[in-house]
Amino acid sequence: MIERTLEQMTDMLGVESVLVTSTSADRDISIMGISTDTRTIRPGSLFVPLIGDHFDGHAYASDAYSKGAAAALWQDDHPHPPEGMPIIRVKDTLTALQQLAKSYRKQLPVRIIGITGSNGKTTTKDLVAAVLGSTFQVHKTRGNLNNHIGLPLTLLELEETTQFAVVEMGMSGRGEIELLSHLAEPEASIITMIGESHMLQLGSREEIARAKAEIISGMPSGGLFVYNGDEPLVEQALAERGLPEGLRRIRFGSGAGNDLFPTDIQMDADGAHFQINSPVYPELFIPLLGTHNVINALAAIAIGEAFGVSPEGIAAGLRSLQMTSMRIEKLTAASGLTVLNDAYNASPASMRAAIDLTEQLSGFGRKFLVLGDMLELGEHEEEFHRGIGRMLSPERVDYVFTFGRLGRYIADEAAQQFPKACVRAFDDKEQLAAELGAEVRADDLVLVKGSRGMRLEHVVNALLA
Repeated sequence: MIERTLEQMTDMLGVESVLVTSTSADRDISIMGISTDTRTIRPGSLFVPLIGDHFDGHAYASDAYSKGAAAALWQDDHPHPPEGMPIIRVKDTLTALQQLAKSYRKQLPVRIIGITGSNGKTTTKDLVAAVLGSTFQVHKTRGNLNNHIGLPLTLLELEETTQFAVVEMGMSGRGEIELLSHLAEPEASIITMIGESHMLQLGSREEIARAKAEIISGMPSGGLFVYNGDEPLVEQALAERGLPEGLRRIRFGSGAGNDLFPTDIQMDADGAHFQINSPVYPELFIPLLGTHNVINALAAIAIGEAFGVSPEGIAAGLRSLQMTSMRIEKLTAASGLTVLNDAYNASPASMRAAIDLTEQLSGFGRKFLVLGDMLELGEHEEEFHRGIGRMLSPERVDYVFTFGRLGRYIADEAAQQFPKACVRAFDDKEQLAAELGAEVRADDLVLVKGSRGMRLEHVVNALLA
């Protein structure tokens, strides 16, 4: 994490910052780490009071000081900073947090890999970090810290000795990824895919592709851009915006026209075994289920090869993958019931991928789908949900349980093909969990999938209990 004196941090923040201290000795106070939340204050950290719609961190600065914070930023338009607490006055605390991260990043020799996409960002982040981690010292985005606050905090967590940082970049509108790219200045960037997430904010997949392509805006000349070649909208967005000088490109995907593509995929209970169009890899394995995750792994292979990881290191890194939770976790209840927990988020593309995976898996008694609302899809949300319902077949899955207002559209379409008792729509999560729990047997398979706001992990926990 960042370790600088208070005076050095003031210099990093530039001309709009002013150090206000009780004594001259305060200038030499060593700051170790940054915190924006008094619940996670570490001794010696710099407290950054952010301002939101329903909170103002300045109200908690004294509490932060009492818990061990060594100093704080303080926004100029706020009077009465805590007495005795060393303060750096700034025009805007959020902008100052971002500037501090940008300055710190420039002082480090770290090489940064930026990742964005409608789906698969976190999985690909984990895969890239695993591949690079077989050879180098790597830091990756914790959890979902991928926005205008989370990414600066990720950069400020980097150690001086970190060789690679793998950072996730999320967005809800135009201009957000451009900001993140200029903060991180990634040497290599990845776009996993263009889906329907954020249709509510952006209105079309074309506009989503333009927003994702902003990731190249902060890249240096000669950087590496790795992207899903199955998606023509990426190429279209690149042509519209122009490219950094000397940008190198590698395309990955399922189609044979890509630079990297799979030639064979076999799945078992432990994960996916696959081969690619390169003789140096006889067979690769990832402890993840689903063809879409094999495609994500191709991006990690491309990054590993570009930065000098050996084929053996790449294969070992993929095998040793440690995943962020709730991305198709395969869980087993005490009864023997198998649960695929994919309750972290959902879009039409990721919903289709999870259903395809469930249909492909063999060796189970019956297959249950528990599908919740897919949120932020805009004016076409009903049709997206009905489309999911129409793709379901009683020949490949046995039961469909839905939760939420939009989930009923899935159920309406599925009911046209399934026996009546096999499709059930719920507005009460506890009732869904109770009926599902009474129905499943030890040898069954249950997929749980929905947007984060639906909190379907409660259903998962009920099944496991």
